[in-house]
Amino acid sequence: MFDRHLRRLMDPTLNAMGRRLARAGCTANGMTLAGLVIGLAASCLIYGGMTFWALAPLLLSRLADGLDGAVARATRQTDFGGYFDISADFLFYGSVPFAFVLLDPAQNGVAGAFLLASFYFNGTSFLGYAIIAEKRGMKTSAQGVKSLYYSNGLLEGGETIVFFIALCLLPHWFEQLAWGFGVACFATGALRIYAAQKVFRPAEERQSP
Repeated sequence: MFDRHLRRLMDPTLNAMGRRLARAGCTANGMTLAGLVIGLAASCLIYGGMTFWALAPLLLSRLADGLDGAVARATRQTDFGGYFDISADFLFYGSVPFAFVLLDPAQNGVAGAFLLASFYFNGTSFLGYAIIAEKRGMKTSAQGVKSLYYSNGLLEGGETIVFFIALCLLPHWFEQLAWGFGVACFATGALRIYAAQKVFRPAEERQSP
């Protein structure tokens, strides 16, 4: 919900950093891989019970996730780069709740499964929307220059990172936070489907009064 506003604030700094990294020889795919590895390391720390110490690599991984696009814009954007980026994002996002489930299966198992199911549904609604939008030639730069069509929603990347930070700071509240965020994820996916039902109507229906 707030990503488009955050992008306006962050993109100038990220783009400047991306240009410097590109001149130093860094590649966009290399940044994506680095962000994924660091993010999975954060999940390993969570599994080991070091949730507070997981904050630093978690945030660093999201910085790398922002910088991979900036490096790509400074060099060359590719379809594979966009595909690799979204795949790495989904793996990271799934690894954090899974780590909390492994940390305390008896306490976190059911809520964690519900949260992962909501991620699955929300992610499918996002990617399905992007595929049909691309098929129809739809374009948007509201979330910055992206390889995929980014439809907005109640919960986006910014809200998810804030949620992960809350989980790391309040691990004993995982169950309550997971249930609440999961419900919001399901609502986001449902609202996206509702919007798609209107946007993706046949042309003759859209033109009718």
